[in-house]
Amino acid sequence: MSAAVLLGVCCDFVFRDPKCVIHPVTVIAWFASRCRTLCRRLFSASAAGERIAGIVTVFLTCAVSYVVPAVVLFYAARISPILVYIAHAVWAFQIPAVRGLCAACLDVHRALAADPTLDSARNALARIVGRDTECLNRAGIIRATVETAAENTCDGIVAPLFFLCIGGIPLAMCYKAVNTMDSMFGYKNEEFYYFGWAAARFDDICGFIPARISALFMLLVSPFLHLNMVNGWRIFLRDRYCHASPNAGQTEAAAAGLLGIRLAGSAMYDGQLEEKPYIGDNTRPAEEQDILRIIQLVYAVSFVCLCLFVLIPVVLTAYV
Repeated sequence: MSAAVLLGVCCDFVFRDPKCVIHPVTVIAWFASRCRTLCRRLFSASAAGERIAGIVTVFLTCAVSYVVPAVVLFYAARISPILVYIAHAVWAFQIPAVRGLCAACLDVHRALAADPTLDSARNALARIVGRDTECLNRAGIIRATVETAAENTCDGIVAPLFFLCIGGIPLAMCYKAVNTMDSMFGYKNEEFYYFGWAAARFDDICGFIPARISALFMLLVSPFLHLNMVNGWRIFLRDRYCHASPNAGQTEAAAAGLLGIRLAGSAMYDGQLEEKPYIGDNTRPAEEQDILRIIQLVYAVSFVCLCLFVLIPVVLTAYV
């Protein structure tokens, strides 16, 4: 079914997820939320109990996310080759988020140009970041957009395609579950400090290799986009661990160096200031064109991943 997977992934390059269709991530988030409620009732309210509840929630959600597509594909293959082809294509279309990520960043860019008050741009940005956006100025909005595009190049594109390549639809959906739970529970606040530990750590483990692949691909494709690869390597090697996450800093450092701007720094989350180091050098102020540059970079990296993780396996399957 490699050809069906290729078709689905290619469709994601062109089309955003239709709003009229329930996305698998929405179902995963619903299931994880119900598991959290149940596990918190079953285990004590102590720190150890919260950690155990978090571990069980991660295990159950990952297990269901793997087993459901595996079972559906198994029985679809027994019913009809056409049915299993369609199932592979539809799931493959929903696993990466190339068009969705780039379109969301482009929405911010358009809002910056259309609304001098920045209210529309802040609202558009709030849909794709976890930080508070009300206090951001124009440069802050641009930097936050570049940061989330760089980080989600791994989380939303490279990592899902990587796991799709090595384990098919079920493993890719399992990774989507891990990443979804990290975005839901992986916060060091009062509510999730202990409960979200398992989701955050498991996401760090799963994203370790894809994050470094993502940064490497960014640097390798940069000459074709007329970006500064030398500076990209310099900032990547210097600042890739200047982030609370061992993975997010990889792509953010590469992007900061390639674009020649400074990213990260302190930010507001739920009204609380979180101190974070800067990534990159403040050689020039961020400009609106940087959003278009990071979008081009995302598409270029996505194309490389499409070739390496999907197209080449299809060819090998057909001729070997």
